[in-house]
Amino acid sequence: MNPIARLTRVPLREVWRHEALNFTRWLAENLDLLSEPTGLRLSLVEAEAAAGDFAVDILAEDADGNLVVIENQLERTDHDHLGKLITYMSNHDAKTAIWITSQPRPEHEKAVHWLNETLPDDTSFYLLQVEAVRIDNSPPAPLFTVIAGPSAESRQIGEQRKELARRHILRMEFWDGLLKKARQISTLFANISPGKDHWISTGAGKSGFTWAYVVLKDHARVELYIDTADSEKNKHYFDTLLQHKEQIEASFGAPLEWQRLDEKRAARIAYLIHGHGGLPNQENWDALQDAMIDAMVRLENALKPHLARLH
Repeated sequence: MNPIARLTRVPLREVWRHEALNFTRWLAENLDLLSEPTGLRLSLVEAEAAAGDFAVDILAEDADGNLVVIENQLERTDHDHLGKLITYMSNHDAKTAIWITSQPRPEHEKAVHWLNETLPDDTSFYLLQVEAVRIDNSPPAPLFTVIAGPSAESRQIGEQRKELARRHILRMEFWDGLLKKARQISTLFANISPGKDHWISTGAGKSGFTWAYVVLKDHARVELYIDTADSEKNKHYFDTLLQHKEQIEASFGAPLEWQRLDEKRAARIAYLIHGHGGLPNQENWDALQDAMIDAMVRLENALKPHLARLH
């Protein structure tokens, strides 16, 4: 059987006594060692490159000519070095940042994951752990491990977050326009502010009852939502109103959606609005908002007398 050697770790300060004078200078001459963990082919541009009043440990260039900033920390990660890296990236207009440390904190690992999910697709942030190892009595060798870095998953999460943010902005704009119109016709939503959700609601004068506007991708609706803390009461209230269905729909002027929602605690009575699209159809917002406001006025008038008689 062939002999098997032992791998042991060596304290970093025994290999590189001084971070700037020893480790940074050595790494600047051996950037090829970062190729395997990061997949980047790096060439040195400048060591201790100026960034305003600060200096980045290593300024490098990738195979496409994009600048890469590298910050070394032979100690536990801290906020100071994270802030420096972001400063260096912005000042040098770098596409990649590499943070090399001996002890990555979980909080900073999470921060780097978040940066990769949030930054533009052509920008990357790496957190690498450096160790020194030797086999039996061999000279010490560096070992770089990626703790956090860009990935297809992080890009997908980032795109999902951006899409969600875009929807939030659209909803805020939509509700702002609808509420301004609604206040000219009714006081029902007078004290309600635009929100980022796909619905806005206001009290219906009885605990657990709310009037709600809802806008979705391809349609919208107005509704009375019944949700007290007691499921049995919710169904009782719904069933009581359902007994007056013909009278309520006649007053409203059209058939309604009577949704008992037996699988849930709540129940709803709704009117669906089609023909104007939904939230993405900004060219139809005026017509959709007008239809929603008109439907809400009619729904309140049709149901309010019956709500007053509920016990």
